[in-house]
Amino acid sequence: MGKIKITRPRVLGALFIILGLLVTYFGATGFAPAQKTTLGMGTLGTVDVGVQASLVTIGLLTVLGGLVALGERFRRVAMPTLLLVAFLDVLALMIWAARGSSVDMVGMLAASLRMSTPIALGALAGILCERCAVINIAIEGMMLSAAAFGFAVNLYLGQWLGPQAIWFGVLAAILTGGLMATFHAILSIRFKTDQIISGTAINILAVGASGFLRRAYLVKAYFVGEILPITKIPILSNIPILGAIFFENRPIVYAMLLLVPLVHFVLFHTPWGLRTRAVGEHPRAADTVGIDVFKTRYINVIVGGMIAGLAGAWFSLETVGSFEDLMTGGKGFIALAAMIFGNWTPFGAFAGALLFGFAEALEIKLQILDAPIPHQFLTMVPYFATMIVLAGLIGRTVPPAADGQPYEKQ
Repeated sequence: MGKIKITRPRVLGALFIILGLLVTYFGATGFAPAQKTTLGMGTLGTVDVGVQASLVTIGLLTVLGGLVALGERFRRVAMPTLLLVAFLDVLALMIWAARGSSVDMVGMLAASLRMSTPIALGALAGILCERCAVINIAIEGMMLSAAAFGFAVNLYLGQWLGPQAIWFGVLAAILTGGLMATFHAILSIRFKTDQIISGTAINILAVGASGFLRRAYLVKAYFVGEILPITKIPILSNIPILGAIFFENRPIVYAMLLLVPLVHFVLFHTPWGLRTRAVGEHPRAADTVGIDVFKTRYINVIVGGMIAGLAGAWFSLETVGSFEDLMTGGKGFIALAAMIFGNWTPFGAFAGALLFGFAEALEIKLQILDAPIPHQFLTMVPYFATMIVLAGLIGRTVPPAADGQPYEKQ
């Protein structure tokens, strides 16, 4: 008899079997058959589901998914199967939390897309930087600085320009992100500073600068200002379910949905993208064939910073209409996790951002439903999901070969 090989899918499969048995037992013994939860499906109406039947069914499917992951012949579909049953288990959690009441599933998915916006934009910024071999952990600081200075511009121009000032605020946020990225690029490319230390310094600088700006100037004229308006796209917004999720949003959400395929196209279907990837994999060889390594890195890092600045505008100008200290809440670091989850590709990073956005939307929904779970644990959900995904689900990823290595021209 051969030795059984312990792999990540098999370990996760065993854990899912245990989870499935617990959900099945809890569903079968903890609820009356008549107890129901109403799931809102947007324009399609509502669906009433039995709590007991739903939990038992999902529990058994979770056990089945775990068994699939244990089997050697199903190893190619093991991880997709576990992701599917994980989503079903989240659905079971929502059905349990909303028992006796209702939960808007379409609204939940739309909120997930909104919450994923700064994460996806930050991940795109990271991809542009690391594809040309510059590590950028300063995305958090770029987003925070952009949120602060973008709001400040909106605040002070608003007295002359009125509601139109917010667009100048968005522009200021983008330029602030670009300025911080330029600082990072000069330190990393020109002076060959350790890129991790440079990024850390920028994050610390952003905390201090944004905090000083708020206490010295913004608090004196504090107000909750205008936020970017919701725009419905004609015809498309009338599509059942998908219309409410994708085509009834604010401008930065639309910008993110456009930037994901645009960055993919630029990286993988244009000469500039080919040069960028060549610089990230083998800068010496790229230099040999005439590619300007330094110029390529500068442009990619600065453009990435501008995208991170747009993500910062999402916090202060599209969501709350104000600025608070540390309001980005670590989203820049979660964006890096989404980038790794997506294996340094825009569409993969977008999928990771949706996962983390869903985790945050779930946290908010569970608090609204007053689930009997301490709010401190609910606040931990997005960050816990980040650790689970990075440590347990995605396995080994391969960054660009020259990532983080300064280049010396000979």
